[in-house]
Amino acid sequence: MRPSLRARLLSVLAVVPLVLTLATVPAPAAPRADSRADSRAGSADTLFPSLGHSGYDVRHYDVSLDYFPATNRLKARTRIRAVATTRLRSFALDLVGMRVRAVRVGGAAARWHRRGQQLVVVPRAPVRGRFTVVVEYAGVPRTYFDADGSKEGWVPTKDGAIALGEPVGTMTWIPSNNTPRDKARYTFRVTVPRGVQAVANGNLARRARHGARTTWTWQARDPMATYLAMVAVGRFKVYRSTARSITGRKVPVWTFADPRHDVPLSVRRALPRVMRFEERLFGPYPFTSTGMVVDDADVGYALETQTRPFYPFDVDSGTLVHEMAHQWYGDSVGFRDWHDIWLAEGFATYAEWLWGEAQGEEGPAERFDALYARPASAPLWRPAPTQFTGPQDLFGDPVYLRGAMTLQALRERIGDADFFAFLKTWARTHRHGTASTAQLVAVAERVSGEQLDALFADWLELDGRPAGY
Repeated sequence: MRPSLRARLLSVLAVVPLVLTLATVPAPAAPRADSRADSRAGSADTLFPSLGHSGYDVRHYDVSLDYFPATNRLKARTRIRAVATTRLRSFALDLVGMRVRAVRVGGAAARWHRRGQQLVVVPRAPVRGRFTVVVEYAGVPRTYFDADGSKEGWVPTKDGAIALGEPVGTMTWIPSNNTPRDKARYTFRVTVPRGVQAVANGNLARRARHGARTTWTWQARDPMATYLAMVAVGRFKVYRSTARSITGRKVPVWTFADPRHDVPLSVRRALPRVMRFEERLFGPYPFTSTGMVVDDADVGYALETQTRPFYPFDVDSGTLVHEMAHQWYGDSVGFRDWHDIWLAEGFATYAEWLWGEAQGEEGPAERFDALYARPASAPLWRPAPTQFTGPQDLFGDPVYLRGAMTLQALRERIGDADFFAFLKTWARTHRHGTASTAQLVAVAERVSGEQLDALFADWLELDGRPAGY
């Protein structure tokens, strides 16, 4: 995510209650301890402990959405293929709003009830190993409004809507295991009126007309965290092309642009250049397609929705570089816990610094020195990037800027050759997986042959400006 100049996103789930369209719902609370209820098994995420379920692992979401832009209503069906990691008498999916019509597990009708943001499912018999669950639901999906006016979830636009998920908004439109540690593959089947376009993550597999309506089928073939899922519906200009990877592979490019926020040819031509620039630094592009979605959703930020980042305003080069860098760091190499979000935002910010240097602007060393000169009382220095205690600090300066400074401090410590080898090794070692800060330290030490735990502790764990730089 890259905040815009118009509205810096300071928090997506503030400590004050979240406001939903036509309703007010408090931020998810920690679950009560109850060893008898499988459905209460938490995700073990340290920031949102009540979201996600640790008793199963989702392998695939098949999401069918029948959308009516004039009324902003959905008729939906999501089929989930999962593997239970323990015997489950019940389990929970994260879903807020919408009216659940039916739930089936393994083809048999299941009992269910709502509890806060959870849809608790009780199958006829306990599940173990592979199982499927189908949820049919309908209604007007909700929009989250943050305390500073920023939005996520299902966001209506002038001619449709866009669904954005960071950090928890996907549960407004997909019943899901809504934690970054559980990646899955996705199929999206979005049916809309003829003349309206629907775009999602991945590759366009099929477009079929049914009288006055059209179904767009998109397949995200590589594992994806729930917060990166995206669907946009509107009357877009559609641009289709290919970008040639440094490996010689031709990568399909799909760009959907609201005519009022059209993407200039110069920006569309810049995308392949940015991709190749980042490939030379990070390794081959990790996904099967790329592109962008530019829509009139007034949310105040761009977002690294996998394969096809979202931009709500004119796309500048820095934002393009930032969101594309996330395809390696944050999307392909995901983080397991929200306290490790610097693994996404620090790397994407550092990519901007590298791009700026290549364009003749200030480089990482100069940016580091300017930031380091900020007074000890500056918000940059506390809380430390991995030590914030509430969601209000999830998108603050320590995560973005001090996270990038951590990488520059590492570069100065181990030298350019080892540092740039580390960038590629990190992206390759955890490609399409999830990782932690501890694993990053291990990779950096293996590549450089140096003991680096003290350096990372200074920059990531301790409040205040690290000394000696």
